[in-house]
Amino acid sequence: MDVSWEWLQQYVSPKCSLDEVTDRLTMSGLNHESTTAIDHDFCIDLEVTSNRPDCLGHLGVAREVAILADCPLQIPEVKFAESDEDISKLCSVVIECPELCRRYTARLVRGVKIGPSPEWLARRLRTIGITPINNVVDISNYVMMECGQPLHTFDFGKLAGGKIVVREPKPNEKIAAIDHNEYGLVPGMCVIADATKPVAIGGVMGGAETEINNSTRDVLIEAAWFAPGSVRSTARKLNLHSDSSFRFERNTDIEALEWASRRCAQLIAEIAGGKVAKGCIDINLFKPERKPVSLRPTQIERILGIAIPTDFVRKVLAGLGVQIQQESADEFRVLCPSWRKDLSREIDLIEEIGRLYGYDKVPDNVTVAMAPSYKSSQTRMIDKVRRVLSAAGFDEAMCPSLLPEPWSKACSPWTDREPFISHQPMLGVLEKGSQNVGAVNCLRRTLIPSLLEAKRINEYRSNPDIDLFEIAHVYLPKAEGLPQEPLMLGLVSGRDFAALKGLVETLLRELNPEIAMRYEASKVEIFDINRSATIQNGETMIGHLGQISAAGKKMFGLRQNTTVVELDLSFLATQVVDVRRHQAISEFPAVKRDFNFILAESTPWVDLEKTVRDHAGPLLESIQFRETFRDEKRDGAGKKRILLSLQLRSKENTLSGPQVESVCDAVVQACQSSLGATLAS
Repeated sequence: MDVSWEWLQQYVSPKCSLDEVTDRLTMSGLNHESTTAIDHDFCIDLEVTSNRPDCLGHLGVAREVAILADCPLQIPEVKFAESDEDISKLCSVVIECPELCRRYTARLVRGVKIGPSPEWLARRLRTIGITPINNVVDISNYVMMECGQPLHTFDFGKLAGGKIVVREPKPNEKIAAIDHNEYGLVPGMCVIADATKPVAIGGVMGGAETEINNSTRDVLIEAAWFAPGSVRSTARKLNLHSDSSFRFERNTDIEALEWASRRCAQLIAEIAGGKVAKGCIDINLFKPERKPVSLRPTQIERILGIAIPTDFVRKVLAGLGVQIQQESADEFRVLCPSWRKDLSREIDLIEEIGRLYGYDKVPDNVTVAMAPSYKSSQTRMIDKVRRVLSAAGFDEAMCPSLLPEPWSKACSPWTDREPFISHQPMLGVLEKGSQNVGAVNCLRRTLIPSLLEAKRINEYRSNPDIDLFEIAHVYLPKAEGLPQEPLMLGLVSGRDFAALKGLVETLLRELNPEIAMRYEASKVEIFDINRSATIQNGETMIGHLGQISAAGKKMFGLRQNTTVVELDLSFLATQVVDVRRHQAISEFPAVKRDFNFILAESTPWVDLEKTVRDHAGPLLESIQFRETFRDEKRDGAGKKRILLSLQLRSKENTLSGPQVESVCDAVVQACQSSLGATLAS
């Protein structure tokens, strides 16, 4: 925010120097970037944070200076004479998109004379980097930089039907803006139209057809509130940014825009002549939502560590525009001003009192009551995950949350719904060796594609032995509304399927030693069908594990074998055991049995393992895959042998032969009936 020192002194008369004023502003939160001498004035560059749109005008900065320099604030008095013509008989306003524009005011000045601005006004605008154009346009810019409320002035004679319609664009509608470029308009944007055509892009820029020029005689003053999100989106889509859009994006004061309209009409009548039509059209769909806030002096001392005089508290509140509704020894009951939307809680007011009192005045030895912080259960879980994976040799990655459409379609293991599309896509993949996959504009539904791209980049940079993990949210669309955003863990590695499977089991045991886990066949298209699985907890799918197929490697430009894992941490957070409990180890010996099953080639290991686990009973301690063997001469075509080992143990006694044989028979019979397996001789 550029501030004219001469202009600022119209509202406040600090007894201290310019340097002292900028120092105090910096200490209070408006960081002073620089001061530049321009003609007989100084341009003060202040950094205004996004939560302080009230300081995007000279009056807002003056309000801060008035408190810091202990001097009165002088707000200009707005007075002007009105003609006998009623504006409601000359003009009409309709709002058809209340979600984009909640308030619109129109005021009419007739019989103006367009010409250059007076020197004092032009000089102030030049000081802050605004080029003077003509008196009416300069006045609208002046008022915007005075109070922070953007305005727009139309040549009323060029508004068809004397009508203003606030609406969304019609199909294929375009507008030529005052920068003399043509822009295509799309739904979601806010358009200001007359009876036949668009005449402005709401909150962003006016149209060339109705701009003020030397032939203008009647001026319509627009002061409105436009939805910040819509203005931000429109400005980015059109790559069209302005001082007005900068302020609307930060949420202007909807209750104060009428003052800006009157101020603009006053200056136009004084400088450009003309008469202000009687009344103002004000379409106001806004319902005030401000609620009283309680401020306790005891809390001020507890938070800041020092006692602040009550008189100073009253002075700060009054200077900020905070109204004291009730006051007692124990509490102030206050109503915060509409221009300070960041003041909604007691702690916000305490912060204001602290910064305006001066944090530099708080003694170094002050004692502030502090409570120890604690980590949430999810944070503790993530710490465990990072510890296990770092110990296993994995590095953490941070990948973009947007994917190109081909990658998004190729891998979406959690949902079949179409992804959300961003209207501000990232650049296409630029790394050498990668295919041109188009705009990167799909919100990710899985972490796998972006991790595969990270591995590809490392491979092409001669760093093939890279193991990465990422903890981040994905965006799963729902039938209506915003997407679900579960927290996921993704891993990508050059290790084989068995190694990653072991790492997953180690990780899950670290989170919960007793977590129930089983594997089922995976249907993810980019996985190798023989080296992939879906990880289940009961009927809940908690993850995917798979080695990338040859087609998948080609799609993502990978040279080496790659295995990936994705786990739903949002679900696992509900299963974590924070405090481990001791479990006695059985003092009785284990019994091992090997099985050599002959199965159809199409039967995956996960199905065999599931069948064995489901029928081995409570004596099963572990199951271990040994190897796969194929011999067409002995077993026939389309057959394979899988060798596995079971370890059985009882916590109550040494297992007897009949107990072991009973388990083995149950396993063999289940595999025969469910999978058509036979026990090799």
